[in-house]
Amino acid sequence: MGRISFSCLFPASWHFSLSSQVLQRLMTPSLRQLVFIGLVWIRKESHFHRHLARVTDVDATDTSNPNLNYGLVVDCGSSGSRVFVYCWPRHNGNPHELLDIRQMRDQHRKPVVMKIKPGISELAKTPEKASNYIFPLLSFAAQHIPKNKHQETPLYILCTAGMRILPESQQEALLEDLRTDIPVHFNFLFSDSHVEVISGKQEGVYAWIGINFVLGRFNHVHNEAGPELQGPGSDQQEVLVRKRTAGVLDMGGVSTQIAYEVPKTVSFASPQQEEVAKNLLAEFNLGCDAHRTEHVYRVYVSTFLGFGGNAARQRYEDSLIRNTAARNKLLDQHIGESAEYPLLDPCLPTDLQDEIGPSTQKLYLRGTGDFDQCRLILQPFLNRTNETQTSLSGIYQPTIDYNNSQFYGFSEFYYCTEDVLRMGGDYNASKYAHAAKSYCATQWKTLRERFDSGLYASHADLHRLKYQCFKSAWMYEVLHSGFSFPTNYKNLKTALLVYDKEVQWTLGAILYRTRFLPLRDMQQEALKGAHSHWRHSFSFVNNHYLFLACFFIVLLSIMLYLLRLRRFHRRAAQRCTPSSVPWLEEGLGSPTLPINL
Repeated sequence: MGRISFSCLFPASWHFSLSSQVLQRLMTPSLRQLVFIGLVWIRKESHFHRHLARVTDVDATDTSNPNLNYGLVVDCGSSGSRVFVYCWPRHNGNPHELLDIRQMRDQHRKPVVMKIKPGISELAKTPEKASNYIFPLLSFAAQHIPKNKHQETPLYILCTAGMRILPESQQEALLEDLRTDIPVHFNFLFSDSHVEVISGKQEGVYAWIGINFVLGRFNHVHNEAGPELQGPGSDQQEVLVRKRTAGVLDMGGVSTQIAYEVPKTVSFASPQQEEVAKNLLAEFNLGCDAHRTEHVYRVYVSTFLGFGGNAARQRYEDSLIRNTAARNKLLDQHIGESAEYPLLDPCLPTDLQDEIGPSTQKLYLRGTGDFDQCRLILQPFLNRTNETQTSLSGIYQPTIDYNNSQFYGFSEFYYCTEDVLRMGGDYNASKYAHAAKSYCATQWKTLRERFDSGLYASHADLHRLKYQCFKSAWMYEVLHSGFSFPTNYKNLKTALLVYDKEVQWTLGAILYRTRFLPLRDMQQEALKGAHSHWRHSFSFVNNHYLFLACFFIVLLSIMLYLLRLRRFHRRAAQRCTPSSVPWLEEGLGSPTLPINL
């Protein structure tokens, strides 16, 4: 039978071994529990444990804990508004660490989130209804947060795309109604600066912060080797050792976004490019102390409207309709005007028939499923220029160290790789292109049969099936031709969730906006400690020195009194005559004495 050996080289060398039979007898259920608890305790402060702890935050939030703090963020989007309730324990006092913010969970362990429709921008012409619109969200949140905590719970109402397109006067009217009415009905920590319309740049920065926070990239672990980075805004002599942050790629239906950390020194091809870069680079300090630089980051964020999956397909279809109509008119043809003479589309699966355009200008398509040709056709839609350090539409993009970086791709980057191709996770360009090419070339009839048999992801629908070929090619071109990622890049992971959680930009928003709270807590603790020390010292003075001071004051008073009395008697003796002495001694009636006034 085999034996299991145990040894330790530090702090004292020892070694012993056990046979498997003895080990089985020793490892009773209770002992196994003790061993497990011991192992967990040993790694309590380790990097692994911090990530393990994040998995356990699916437990219901203990609202009876007096040391738990709360915060609210209302995301006022274009289609609706959502309130997110966050909570965090008291800061541990280490200025190197951030607040451990996480989403609050109700008694059923579900995130405390509520959504309403439509978007607040729909009230542009009736701004006086803005507060009534938002009240259900705040009432919902108030029910979950202990009432005695409302007064210290910060509330942020942040509006995004829907509000950005409104005239500034309409924006301000809506915001002013919220600023005026909310403090009347709710006791949250709320000020005028807590409600605003944020820019796309801010939204991108918040998303970057949220994802890197959940990934644990802001943790400073002393026993873990990390890359050396020159902290932005720090002294040239100071080199910080910290974890490398992850870049973010996000492709929605309408827009595509990229965000990643850049070094302190960034080069520009021209003064004009430098001017443009000022609007795309954000430098900020996530730490609680402005004088410390370990949490200072410089992040590049750029959002490309019209480059989302659905918007790109719409631009492509508009181009097909426009170009086909012009060619038919020029050559006197009727291609695409009927199902019998369809326009061949390499971006649709083989033999898939589709109709696009308005009824007055309808175009009939039939797929040929040619992935490579589809890619070539889509390249002009990237609007690339010949200028260096640029990406989509010629927008400035700082150099990426592809050999020493990591990116996470969300939304369409994940759907394109996983829903149909089932390749989500680690991205491999050659394998992805091969799978996409195979999918495009497959007969539509076969794809439908596979779909009906449940071979694709549960949330994949017919729309995904029809446009997977196009979106596969579009995602590939955006990544490799638009953002210039090399085809051998190995550090991109496509994901839907981070640690089984959907990460919203609101998490980054509250993390950034409450970054000063740890310093306030630390200052209060320091003041409390100093006050306690002073009270203790003062008590000691009361018990000893105050008594001595009073004693000396009384003693001094007695001495002064005696001196005064002695002086009085001395003066009196000097004024007395000899005849007066018998009078004093014999008690006879005294003669008349002179009186000095």
